[in-house]
Amino acid sequence: MELEMENLKLLAQPIEPENSIGRISRMDAINNKSINDRMLRKAQEKLKYLKLNLKSLNNKDFGFCMKCKKQININRIKLIPETRKCINCS
Repeated sequence: MELEMENLKLLAQPIEPENSIGRISRMDAINNKSINDRMLRKAQEKLKYLKLNLKSLNNKDFGFCMKCKKQININRIKLIPETRKCINCS
């Protein structure tokens, strides 16, 4: 995951105005940059919640929805380990 984030950081770097690419190619590059920025933010958020869940593994509240306080289905936790909400509250 951290390697993926490093790659996204490289892809999300600003587009230099003096790059000798055509207008359409430049527009595509700018569009791709915004997509990569969004992917980077999502990966950073996912990593933040994974680390948070890892720290709270031994807490009595682990596996319970932070909104409704009901138990989160184990299959949901396996599928989306960064989740902090049950399927009904997400």
